Amino acid sequence: MAQKAFFLDATRCTGCKTCEIACKDYHDLGVDYTYRRVFDYEGGEWNQASEGVWENSTFVYHVSVSCNHCDNPACTKVCPTGAMHKDSDTGLVSVDADKCIGCGYCAMACPYGAPTVDRDLKHSVKCDGCASRVAEGKNPICTEACLLRCLYFGDKDEMAQKGKLAALAPLPDSSYTEPNLYIREPLCAKPSGDTSGHVANPKEVE
Repeated sequence: MAQKAFFLDATRCTGCKTCEIACKDYHDLGVDYTYRRVFDYEGGEWNQASEGVWENSTFVYHVSVSCNHCDNPACTKVCPTGAMHKDSDTGLVSVDADKCIGCGYCAMACPYGAPTVDRDLKHSVKCDGCASRVAEGKNPICTEACLLRCLYFGDKDEMAQKGKLAALAPLPDSSYTEPNLYIREPLCAKPSGDTSGHVANPKEVE
């Protein structure tokens, strides 16, 4: 099998968060945890011209992100026990709960905030790309739940043909971990590191 990747058509995404809720439901996650988050990124302003006409530079778009199962995952590099590992067949990154000691290094290292430590379970948890479904020839539950068919999953080469390597705000520069997330960017998309906009739903994605 080839490296797996996600594709997001951000020109179609409305930020409905159905993908996020479907993931929480499928994995039976509590209110404190989510494996997929939808960022609402917006900015700009309204200004009144001298002749009284109002003009605007406002923009808004939505970015749905889970673990990106990176080619160069920061989480696996810092894991002291090898619990965080990348599957040799699919490239999906997951946690071996039996090896994980809950140190949280993976959560601190990941620029996408994908892993988190479940203090009740005493080990890290994260999106594993619905590895068990993929093994059965199915797609991750988030992609099947997407109402507007803007979220896809498949072989990296196929997803790369649909869009560009994720490099838009509020996501970090793709050179850090080489994420397997490809995006068809909206016309108003801002590059990684942009400061002209802000995440409008910080409480939902923190």
